[in-house]
Amino acid sequence: MGQRKTHRKVVLRKHGKRTKWAPVWAVLKKYGIGKKVHASSMTRIRRSWKTTKLKIKPRKMSKKHLG
Repeated sequence: MGQRKTHRKVVLRKHGKRTKWAPVWAVLKKYGIGKKVHASSMTRIRRSWKTTKLKIKPRKMSKKHLG
């Protein structure tokens, strides 16, 4: 049986890419070598795991107390 990805894992993988900063070489190319600029200043979409939630529903669990 092949590996199947759930919707939850696909969404987490897509949003995980949105938290990355721009590469160092791109910052140096845009602002120049003399400028001290943080790599996050070039990133268009920024997410924080603490403040922004993805609103993904948890998977359904069977109720253990019903026997």
